[in-house]
Amino acid sequence: MTETTGARTGARKSAPKGVQIERIFTTEGVHPYDAVTWEKRDVVQQNWKTGETIFEQRGVEFPDFWSINASTIVTTKYFRGALGTERRESSLRQLIDRVVLTYVAAGKKHGYLATEEDATLFEHELTHCLLHQIFSFNSPVWFNVGTPSPQQVSACFILAVDDSMDSILNWYKEEGFIFKGGSGAGLNLSRIRSSKELLSSGGTASGPVSFMRGADASAGTIKSGGATRRAAKMVVLDVDHPDIEEFVETKAREEDKIRALRDAGFDMDLGGKDIVSVQYQNANNSVRVSDEFMRAVEDGRTFGLRARMTGEVIDEIDARTLFGKIAKAAWECADPGIQYDDTINDWHTNPETGRITASNPCSEYMSLDNSSCNLASLNLLKFLRDDDTFDAATFAKVVELVITAMDISICFADFPTESIGETTRDYRQLGIGYANLGALLMATGHGYDSEGGRSLAASITSLLTGAAYRRSAQLAGIVGPYAGYARNAEAHQRVMRKHQAANDTIRTLDEMDSGVHRLATKAWDDVVRLGARSGFRNAQASVLAPTGTIGFMMDCDTTGIEPDFSLVKFKKLVGGGSMQIVNLTIPRALKKLGYQNEQIEAIVEYIAENGHVIDAPGLKTEHYEVFDCAMGARAIQPMGHVRMMAACQPFLSGAISKTVNLPEEATVEEIAEVYQQGWKLGLKALAVYRDNCKVGQPLSDAKAKSGSAGAGEAVVEKVVEYRPVRKRLPKRRNSQTTSFSVGGAEGYLTASSYPDDGLGEIFLKFGKQGSTLAGLMDAFSLAVSVALQYGVPLETYVEKFTNLRFEPAGLTDDPDVRMAQSIMDYVFRRLALDFLDFETRDYLGIHSAEERARQLETGSYTADESEDLEDELANFSQTPAPKRDPQQGQVPAVENARAAEVKSGAGAAAVRPADADVHSSAELFEKLQGKAADAPMCMTCGTKMRPAGSCYVCEGCGSTSGCS
Repeated sequence: MTETTGARTGARKSAPKGVQIERIFTTEGVHPYDAVTWEKRDVVQQNWKTGETIFEQRGVEFPDFWSINASTIVTTKYFRGALGTERRESSLRQLIDRVVLTYVAAGKKHGYLATEEDATLFEHELTHCLLHQIFSFNSPVWFNVGTPSPQQVSACFILAVDDSMDSILNWYKEEGFIFKGGSGAGLNLSRIRSSKELLSSGGTASGPVSFMRGADASAGTIKSGGATRRAAKMVVLDVDHPDIEEFVETKAREEDKIRALRDAGFDMDLGGKDIVSVQYQNANNSVRVSDEFMRAVEDGRTFGLRARMTGEVIDEIDARTLFGKIAKAAWECADPGIQYDDTINDWHTNPETGRITASNPCSEYMSLDNSSCNLASLNLLKFLRDDDTFDAATFAKVVELVITAMDISICFADFPTESIGETTRDYRQLGIGYANLGALLMATGHGYDSEGGRSLAASITSLLTGAAYRRSAQLAGIVGPYAGYARNAEAHQRVMRKHQAANDTIRTLDEMDSGVHRLATKAWDDVVRLGARSGFRNAQASVLAPTGTIGFMMDCDTTGIEPDFSLVKFKKLVGGGSMQIVNLTIPRALKKLGYQNEQIEAIVEYIAENGHVIDAPGLKTEHYEVFDCAMGARAIQPMGHVRMMAACQPFLSGAISKTVNLPEEATVEEIAEVYQQGWKLGLKALAVYRDNCKVGQPLSDAKAKSGSAGAGEAVVEKVVEYRPVRKRLPKRRNSQTTSFSVGGAEGYLTASSYPDDGLGEIFLKFGKQGSTLAGLMDAFSLAVSVALQYGVPLETYVEKFTNLRFEPAGLTDDPDVRMAQSIMDYVFRRLALDFLDFETRDYLGIHSAEERARQLETGSYTADESEDLEDELANFSQTPAPKRDPQQGQVPAVENARAAEVKSGAGAAAVRPADADVHSSAELFEKLQGKAADAPMCMTCGTKMRPAGSCYVCEGCGSTSGCS
C-alpha cells in the first residue's frame, strides 16, 4: 500500500489525497461472500451441570468451513437484536457488514479513502479477512459498531485517581460504566496518601487499600448483574508507597480467610454462595517497581518509602525483605504481579505529556492516564503456506490494512468518559497483535523454548510493529499526525530508533526467520525515514493481548503469545456430540521434521492415547521439545515463558498479556528469580501462577457427595466382600498359533479361548528351550493365563503392556502391526486385534491394516458416528462436508474434508469420541494426565475455562475473565 501522489491535470489540480488500497486476497468483480459456500446451523447452548438451555437460535448462517465452536460463540456473543424478532441478526454476513460498512463510511467521511474504487476494495479486503478468520477486531467492535448503542470500540482503559474524595468516588463511577460496557480498566493508586500520613484536618488518611474495598464490591456487583462479561480490573501501587507491604499481602491474607471459612464448612468454591464475602477478588494487583528498587534488592540495601504529598522519605525498609514478601504473596495466591516502571517509561513515546503509571487488567496496554486502546489480532497460522514457509509479505500487507481500519474507528468511536475520549482522540493509541504463535511454531518444527522459536517469534513481532508504524507514518502524511505528536516528536522518533536497533540484534537461524527479518528491517528503515518527514498518526501501535473470545472466533489453536495448552483438544460436533482430537498441527509438524506416513500415524495414535509424546514410537528425543505445551508431562519450564516474552517485548509499543505457570512444588525463591529475570531481560510486566495456589478450585461436586450425610448422623454401610472365581478352560479348547518377528527376533504366540470366544490362556515361545529367557516367557504366560481365568479383562493387559519399550524392537512381519516397541507391545496388540471388539480397540487406538485403510478412504464407522465425525472433520479441516450415501450408512471417499489428515498420514487416529464427563480441553487434559488444571468454572455455562494470557476463556461459550 502506498500514498497517492495526486496526478496533475492540465489545470495543475491535484486528485484528492487518500490511502491507495492494494488488492491482497480478493478477485475483481467477485464479492467475498460469493466465493464461499454457506450453510444453515442450529445453535443451542446448555449449562451441562443443570441441563438448562441458556441460548437457542436456529437457522443461523455461516460458511461451511467455520467450526461449530466458532459459529456458536459468534451467534451467542456478537449477533445483535432481541431473540425471536426480525431485528435479530442471523447470518455472519449481517455481522460483518454491520461493522465493515461502518468503517468504510467513516473512512470516506474523514479523508482516508479518496475514491469509490479504494472504498470498495477496502470493503472487500476487510470482509475477506474477517470471513476467512485471518484477523479479528476486539469484542467491543462486534458488540457495538453499527448498532444504536454507543460506538465503543476499545477493550482496554486506564483511569486516573487523585488524592481527593471527589476523585475517588469518580473512580468508582467511571469503572462501573466501563464494566457495564463489557470492558476492563486499570489504574495506579499511588497518588492517594498512605495510612501513615496526616490529613489537613489533623486526622490520619485511610490509605489506598481501604478504598480498594469499595471498588472491589462495585466490580463484584456489576459482574453479578448480568453484564456482557465479568468485570476485569487492575490495581497498581508504586513500590515506594508507604502502604506497599499492606498492599502486597492483601490478597494473600484473604486467601487465608478463604481456607479458614472452607474448613468451617462454608461454600468457598469459585462461584460458591459464600465466596462473595471475601474481599479484593475482582482485581489483579501489581507492584510498580523501579530500577532503583531492583538494584537495592541485588545489593541488599535499604529502600526509602516516600510521602505522597511531599516526596520525602518517611520510612526505610530492607529491599530484599520486601521483594521476598512480594514473591511469597505471589506463591500463596498468584498476586501481586510486577510492572517494571523504568523499562515501561524508557519505551514511552509521549513522556512530555505524562508518565505511564498503570496498565489495563491484562497488562498488555500501557499508556497515558485516562486513555483507551482498541485491539485487533492476526491469525498467524493463516500466513503459513502449504510448503510450510511463512508468507511475510502478505502478513505485512494485512497489518497495514488492519491498522488503517483501526485508526478509522477512532474517528467515530464513543468513550465512557470525556477525558478518556479526549486523550484517545489526541493520541490515537492502537493495539494490533497476533494469535496462534504456539501453533505456528509447532507446525514449522520449532520448539517454543528454543533459539529458533524465539528468533522466528521476534522477527514476526518486529515485522508486525514495523509495518504498523510505517502505515501510521503514511497516514500522518495524508490525514495528519496525532494531536500530541508535536510536543513529543523527538521522544517518539527516539523510541522508533530503539525498535530499529533491537531489530538489528535479532540473530536468525534459518531461511524462514531470515526472510521475515529482512522485511522487518526494511519496514523499520521506512518507519524512521517516513516518521522524520511526516510524523506518526498513532502514539502506540501494537500489543500482545490474550485473544480469548476472538481467538475462538478465528478457530485458533493457541491464544496470543501462549504455547499450545495441550496436544489433545476437546471439540464439539454438529449433532451435539463431542470428540477428542489430536491437534492437526501435530501431523504437519511431524511431516516437516521428516517422518514418514506410517511413523506419523503411530505417533498420533500414541498421543491420542496418552496426551503426550514421551516414548512415542519412532519419535526422536531431540524432537520432543517441538511438542512441549503449557500443561502436561512435558510442560514448558517457567523461564521458557520468560525468554519468549523477552524475545518479543522490544518490538511492541505496549506489553504482553501472559502468565508464567509454575508447578505446585515451586518455591518462593523460584518465583523471586522469575521476577528478577523479568527485570534483567527487559520485560515491562510479569505475572505468575503456581498450580493449586488458590483454594477456590472446582471441587464442589466431590464435596457435595462427600458431605451429603446430615450433620451428626452415623452412616452405617453394609460391607459386601467380593472374591474372584476362577473359570477354567475345558479340556478341549480352540487355539491359534501365530509366528512373529520383532526387530529380527522370531517367536510364537499360542492363544486359547473359551467356547464363547473369550481369551483364557496364552503361551509365548521365545528363545531356546531351557534358556533363562524361555523360562521367563513360560512364567509370564502362566501368570497372565491364570489372571485371565480369574476375570482380569484382556483390555487391562492391553492398556498396560502396549507401548512398553525395550529391545528387541522395530519392524515386524505382521501387516496389522508394522512397528513394535517390544515383544510385549507386539503380543498384546496382536491379542487385542484377535479377541477385542472394534469399539474397545478403537478406544485403545489399535486397528488392523484393513480398518486403517477403510478409515482413511471411506470413514467406515457406524452410520450415526459417521455423520457426526464427518461433519466434525469437515469443520476442523475448513472444507465442505461430503455427501453421505443413505443406502450404505457409511461415508464415501472424502477428498477435501480429510485432505490434511490423509496427506500427513495421521488418518482417523487423531479423532475419537470424548467421554461424557468431559466438556472442555481443560477437563480432557485432567482426564488424560490425572492432574487438575487450575482454572475457574465458567459462570455462564459451567464449563471449565482455560488460560488465555493472564486471563481465562471458556471454550463452551466464549466468556472471558479479562478484557479481550
